[in-house]
Amino acid sequence: MTTTLKKYNIEGKEIGTVKVDPALVDAEAHGQSIKDYIVAIRKNARQWSASTKTRSEVDHTTKKPRPQKGSGNARQGTLVAPQFRGGGIVFGPKPKFDQHVRINKKERKAAIRALISERIRNGDVLVLETTKVEQPKTKVVAGFLKALQLKKRVLFIGEGIEKEIEVEGMENTQVSLHTAKHELFIKSMRNIQKTEFRLAKNISGYDVMVANHLILTEEALKEIVEWLR
Repeated sequence: MTTTLKKYNIEGKEIGTVKVDPALVDAEAHGQSIKDYIVAIRKNARQWSASTKTRSEVDHTTKKPRPQKGSGNARQGTLVAPQFRGGGIVFGPKPKFDQHVRINKKERKAAIRALISERIRNGDVLVLETTKVEQPKTKVVAGFLKALQLKKRVLFIGEGIEKEIEVEGMENTQVSLHTAKHELFIKSMRNIQKTEFRLAKNISGYDVMVANHLILTEEALKEIVEWLR
């Protein structure tokens, strides 16, 4: 099955089509594996750093609030009791041990591939000729979105470059970096609500799932197809 995506310039005018690899269009994955992948992403996004003090940790006076008898009120022994303002918290959150959920690489790629495939079949994926703009202007990207009548959440995806960097104590690592040509485009869109930018090899299944429309450069599309093989 051959599928093509509409290609637009930065002014929002259609200038042609781009063929999509059938392997990306017809990709499928089990629904449970996709769910497990998305749940893992959300869990790994948590900091697990919330912390409250129990009554033994509260720094407070040890003076008895009132006499034991004679006041007509219930007896109280300390102001660090949870019923008093500033007292200890009962069963409050504490920093957890490492809660990181490991994500299998093959399952991750299969889930992203299936989610992008669904977007393509639904007609929610478009190709942008280039992200190059002369200067950072919000109205350039706003005009593009207006021309295509894209009012919901939009994810722009650009091509990245791979560069080896040396980190002390670690082997050389491949890291995706923003290219200079994306910098002005990112500045042009950062004041527009519900729009985000990602490099092709930095996208996650959650990014694809929450976006209503994917707009990517032709080079980014090639990178995604090659990466998700």
